[in-house]
Amino acid sequence: MRRLILRLGLCLLALAPAVCAIAEGDVVATADTREQAAQAVQEKVDELEQPLYTPFVERYVLDELKQLRADMAAQRVEFTEKVVDRQLGAADKAITYATDTVTYFFYLIAGVSSLLVLVGWTSIRDIKEKVHSLANEEISKLVSQYEERLRGIEEQLSEKTKHIEHNRDEIELTQEVQSLWLRAGREQTPASKIAIYDQILALRSDDCEALTYKADAVLELGEPQWAISLCLQALEIDSENGNAYYQLACAHAHQEQWEEAVDYLGRALERSPAYRDEALDDVALEGLYDYQPFVDLMGIRPLEAAEQKA
Repeated sequence: MRRLILRLGLCLLALAPAVCAIAEGDVVATADTREQAAQAVQEKVDELEQPLYTPFVERYVLDELKQLRADMAAQRVEFTEKVVDRQLGAADKAITYATDTVTYFFYLIAGVSSLLVLVGWTSIRDIKEKVHSLANEEISKLVSQYEERLRGIEEQLSEKTKHIEHNRDEIELTQEVQSLWLRAGREQTPASKIAIYDQILALRSDDCEALTYKADAVLELGEPQWAISLCLQALEIDSENGNAYYQLACAHAHQEQWEEAVDYLGRALERSPAYRDEALDDVALEGLYDYQPFVDLMGIRPLEAAEQKA
């Protein structure tokens, strides 16, 4: 390889003068126009006093090129031999692998046959029956597992269906109750309101709001005892219902039971201070304006109490 590189170097060294001359001509061509470049090259050639190389150098270069071609041909042959050797080695390995695989396969068959003899399966029929029995057992297990899963899924679907139906019924009931509340808001007479509240209670017997609003309408009809009964029913359902306490205060004030009225009004204010403004404007509580516990509870100054009374 070193010899080859050395020969290439000598060839390039022999051709160096010609290359230099051409390079100088290229520099001139890039600086001037093409005509000037051609003229400069011609002048350079005319100035040469002797050939760029002698016949001896030419012969040497030709010999080196010939030897270079011979070396390259030898290297090509060597490379081809190596490639062929590798291909032969790969083919040999593949054949060996195939042979070993077939051998091991027969060994495996012999081992399985020996194992079957040891287990007691002396014929293909026994093997077939045993395989069928094992397959039936596994299939039965899988079928039972999937049946259990299907039962679980059916139960879940049934529960979800019931839940959906319940929600649908609840939505329909809510819509119907909402429409009744809208009707009650448009009614003007207490009797009409009471009839609608009864319809709401028929749909939802535990509706505290309907009970308290019905108590308010009953109180407008002058039935304080009935209103008290309705409010007590509402408190049994929701003991923190502020409107029930407020209606009780109004009912007891209507019966001139001032102490009970102030007591229930205080409980209503504990649940919601907003009842204070409503109590100051409610006609049902006018009789409490001269009752000192009511004045103290509401925080009314004397002048304000006089204005409320007026």
